[in-house]
Amino acid sequence: MTNLASPRIFYGWWIAVAAFLNLFLAVGVIFYGFPVFYPAFASALGFTRSQVTEGFLLGFLAIGLPFGLLAGVLIDRVGARWVILSGVGFIGLPLIGMGFMTCFWQYQLLCIIEVIGYVLAGPIANQVLITRWFRARRGQAMGYAYLGLGLGGAVSPPTMNWLLHRFGWRHALEIAGVVILVVLFPIGIWVTRSTPADIGLYPDGAAIPPSSEDTLTTRSAFNAIGAAMRNTNFWLIIAGSALVIGAMNAVIQHFIFFLKHQGYSSTAASRYLSILLVASLGGRVIVGHVADRFKKKNTMAGFYLLLGGAIPLLYLAHKPLAVLSFAVIFGFSMGADYMLIPLVTAECFGVASLGKILALIIMAYSIGQWVGPWVAGYIFDHFGTYGPAWKIMACAALLGSTAIYAISIQGDGAEA
Repeated sequence: MTNLASPRIFYGWWIAVAAFLNLFLAVGVIFYGFPVFYPAFASALGFTRSQVTEGFLLGFLAIGLPFGLLAGVLIDRVGARWVILSGVGFIGLPLIGMGFMTCFWQYQLLCIIEVIGYVLAGPIANQVLITRWFRARRGQAMGYAYLGLGLGGAVSPPTMNWLLHRFGWRHALEIAGVVILVVLFPIGIWVTRSTPADIGLYPDGAAIPPSSEDTLTTRSAFNAIGAAMRNTNFWLIIAGSALVIGAMNAVIQHFIFFLKHQGYSSTAASRYLSILLVASLGGRVIVGHVADRFKKKNTMAGFYLLLGGAIPLLYLAHKPLAVLSFAVIFGFSMGADYMLIPLVTAECFGVASLGKILALIIMAYSIGQWVGPWVAGYIFDHFGTYGPAWKIMACAALLGSTAIYAISIQGDGAEA
């Protein structure tokens, strides 16, 4: 195959650009931009508020785990490139199809297909992609790639809102689907490569092969998963990430509701949420640099600790300065939300079976990601206040930070 590497720029940085675009469109736009359409679904199609979220919830509960495992196996066997390309189709085409839907069962079906696309083209494949192209600068590269998710979250709500009002919700969905296909298919075909070996390179552009970091290289898929599950670090990663991501998503999902309950207008609440998401961009860049200089699990634990420590500021939400401070600190600490998980996992288990192991971890912490918001909503429904919920979420984040800090990585040569 023709060597695509530049003598000046390591080709891995183009891989980071590809991952940035994948996460921007396949994750950032869908996760943060899609709720803009919920009111239109309710008014035009008669969907209730529970129904507009039921499609994705059903998708994650019904097929998230099996397709996550399938994605992990396929990534390790055929490469992240082809898995991402197939996922792009499963994301773009259903969005176009939603422009023609007329009833609830069609919406459910299309949402389930969207979840398949998210699992194939979302965090799992892109995390493995970056991990296999970088070693010494892995944290930095992951940080740049995950800027795509944060930036997608920051710009997609106003962009989707503009498309909706300019073209109507049906055409807006069709436009979003076409853009995803037109941008990500060429990127996947002409830019993305699954490993440096595909174009005759080594990780980081090294001149010689790096020493092996694969602790599970000779094991079959089931043996690799079994070995990981017998390792305490596997369960510490799951527990820590599930607790923290659950707490984080509980705050994000209820942030606007909470601020409106505190007397803020919808405009003001949305503005504070935008500030929070913009602050996360800085966190994603900085955490990557920090992770390359210190132990990655300690960096992850530190950012998780900061996230949990910021939650009590919500008790001062009647003061705008406190809300602003919370948005900046909490948003900044979100820089470590997902991106450090594959880095710590790779240090614990190597990269040969990383796709399969990450699939298990991501599907497991996704339970916490959905349970956290449900608990916060349940508490408010029964007590009329978010106060007890914030105590639980702060404690969950602190416990999650402790779990990550307790990870023991043998032979870690990183700085303390």
